[in-house]
Amino acid sequence: MPRCGAAHAIFKQFSVRRVVQIGMNSPEERFSTALHSTARAWRQALNRRLKHLGISQAGWLTIAAIAKDKVAPSQSELADRLGVEGATMVAMIDRLVKSQLLVREPSPTDRRIKRVSLTEAGERLYAQLRAEAEAFRRQILAEIDPETLRSATELLERLQSLAEQQVCGAADQRTSQT
Repeated sequence: MPRCGAAHAIFKQFSVRRVVQIGMNSPEERFSTALHSTARAWRQALNRRLKHLGISQAGWLTIAAIAKDKVAPSQSELADRLGVEGATMVAMIDRLVKSQLLVREPSPTDRRIKRVSLTEAGERLYAQLRAEAEAFRRQILAEIDPETLRSATELLERLQSLAEQQVCGAADQRTSQT
């Protein structure tokens, strides 16, 4: 535990020093930095907690995305959802298929499309991942007032919507210019 404590102290010291060095005084800059740093720290802490299950962050994100989908997604739908390139997604799916956690099946409506679903072993692993992730969330969020958590969640959902509108708007502009 001391190594983790030392790493946290160094990270905090660097973060505070870096904020001062780059003159990050505005609330918007502080918010952006806090948002990115918190997301990274959350993923790293959860990844550390899930490491004993023998799966990488990219692997458990892929498994969770498939498990949460009511219909088996295509490889390209999954890549879009996870924000990765198609080739990256194919390589991850290849590894998970080889580990017998996923299967590829042809789409019943278009044989060019491969749908991806969990095997029984993949479902068992997802149940473990979900239980660990839930325990992690409870532990981390136990100190947060429920009203503050609700407000923060609503803010993040609104920001996500605004950011997605920007992405769609930029894509629409590129399409109309061609």
